[in-house]
Amino acid sequence: MATQFQPRIIGIGGTLRPGSSSEQALRYALQRAAAQGALTEIITGDALDLPAYVAEAPAKTEKVARLVEALRSAHGVIVSSPGYHGSISGMVKNALDYAEGLRGSKFPYLDGRAVGLIACAQGWQAAVSTLATMRQVIHALRGWPTPIGVVFNTALPVFEEDIPEPTLAKQLEVLAGQVLEFSLMRHRAGAESAAAI
Repeated sequence: MATQFQPRIIGIGGTLRPGSSSEQALRYALQRAAAQGALTEIITGDALDLPAYVAEAPAKTEKVARLVEALRSAHGVIVSSPGYHGSISGMVKNALDYAEGLRGSKFPYLDGRAVGLIACAQGWQAAVSTLATMRQVIHALRGWPTPIGVVFNTALPVFEEDIPEPTLAKQLEVLAGQVLEFSLMRHRAGAESAAAI
């Protein structure tokens, strides 16, 4: 009897400040993914405080190893970044650069994985430009950005006791659902291909 497939969704993002808006949004999206049947793991805060990525000699710390192994085991990824001066935060970009550790894997970088993207900033312009940059980075890593990307303006009331306002909550739920749906479709396609051999 075959066991039921349970997608593993990894969340990466936030800031070093516990409970930042980007972390709250990421946690909520992962909660929605878990409610739909996913196994989830979050890498945020201190776990993202990694040495600067150096291509010629990447750091081999325990935190780096945890991040790379989490990405290796992921069927889908959700990334949440604050917009710093109109672009992705250096800390989140540095973490994504460590996906180079998957270069020699069967599915290198983020190949074959849906990636949901969340961007926030104190203003719509910075949030939207951050999302656009994140999409380019994920494309470069061979990931599949979900059709919906979520942006929100932290200059407006957004969270109340870690619960997003209704419009944002719905968008995060749709994003989580798209990451999960793609992961399930990808798994079914692989299982059907194996059965046909």
